[in-house]
Amino acid sequence: MKDEHVILRLRKPISRDIFLGGASVRDLESFSPELQSLTSEWIVDVDNLDRGSISAMARSNDVVAFAPMMPMKLIEPFDVTDVAPADAASVAWGIKAVGADQTTLTGSGIVVAVLDTGIDPDHAAFAGVELVQKDFTGEGNGDRHGHGTHCAGTIFGRDVNNTRIGVAKGVTKALIGKVLGQNSGSSANIVEAIQWASQNGANVVSMSLGIDFPGFVAQLVARGTPPELATAKALEAYRANVQLFEKMAQLIKAGSPFFQTMILVAAAGNESRRNVNADFEIGVSPPAVSDGFISVAALGEEPNGQFKVAPFSNTGAMVSGPGVNIISAKPGGGLTSMSGTSMATPHVAGVAALWAEKLRNSGGLNPTSLAAMLIASGDTANMAAGFDPFDVGTGMTKVPARIV
Repeated sequence: MKDEHVILRLRKPISRDIFLGGASVRDLESFSPELQSLTSEWIVDVDNLDRGSISAMARSNDVVAFAPMMPMKLIEPFDVTDVAPADAASVAWGIKAVGADQTTLTGSGIVVAVLDTGIDPDHAAFAGVELVQKDFTGEGNGDRHGHGTHCAGTIFGRDVNNTRIGVAKGVTKALIGKVLGQNSGSSANIVEAIQWASQNGANVVSMSLGIDFPGFVAQLVARGTPPELATAKALEAYRANVQLFEKMAQLIKAGSPFFQTMILVAAAGNESRRNVNADFEIGVSPPAVSDGFISVAALGEEPNGQFKVAPFSNTGAMVSGPGVNIISAKPGGGLTSMSGTSMATPHVAGVAALWAEKLRNSGGLNPTSLAAMLIASGDTANMAAGFDPFDVGTGMTKVPARIV
């Protein structure tokens, strides 16, 4: 039986050896004479493989990693509610929470990529922004769901009806990869879209999506695989996909000395249920759990102004962002409110754009410094008493400067 696999290849087979032992980025950079060529031309293939071809693939000198193609799904938001202009604050609470209203940094000159359900390019929030759209789903550009439009609005949206919704509203170019359609998407869509973002100058990539593990098990069972075996095969595929994402992140980071700096920011997931039982927590889901990705938890604001982890937010994330009752752009115009780690992630991506601007201006922009500054910006000083550090990472992400 053949299964579809996502394959990550290099055009320079001689360099494959540096990946086999889990080489560090410093190790990879020592191969700089040929690295510039290979990082610009790494290839993503999708092919049907049987057991024999899988064995051959594992021995191939040009293959960095491969994994069964798995379904990907939207990290569905909670509490989706339209917001009337009269009910919206002049500055969304998440903008204040990260300090974006207290800095002169705007994200100017930084390119962001949003890999999601697409975007409504005609929304007033995106006026003056060059939107480079690419559809990976076969449905065509546009946003039938609204999730991608909402996330993009949080990262770089202009003011809507006199309400500030965007963290980095000086961004003038954004890459919009539509990777999730009406029937969700696949791990191949995500890998291809990340490659596209890398090739088109993205500095910050925002992803609010995850692997549909139950959906993959169901697919295997529907093909006649016994349920127990289907679960085991899905676990193997899960591990292989995490490794593939990690190898891809290594390639991107290793190429940064020659090309643009790019970091990957991804939602931790919404599967926890602390509101039902405090012990009903689950760890970060892929791709966010992969090394080389910055995973994001969601915080809400209490009536006293303190922050508290959202009951749905998965645990073990690196940093947190505002993720409850977040107001942003709605397809067709106007504003809507959503909750989820999907909403926290674009806040962190927006803050990353501001840090990238600051580091670029000082001559210190590279993936290591950008990721380090972003994660270290987390602040727990305003967390409600009794919080678990494992739930919030370093805390609420903060912009580089708090004073205008």
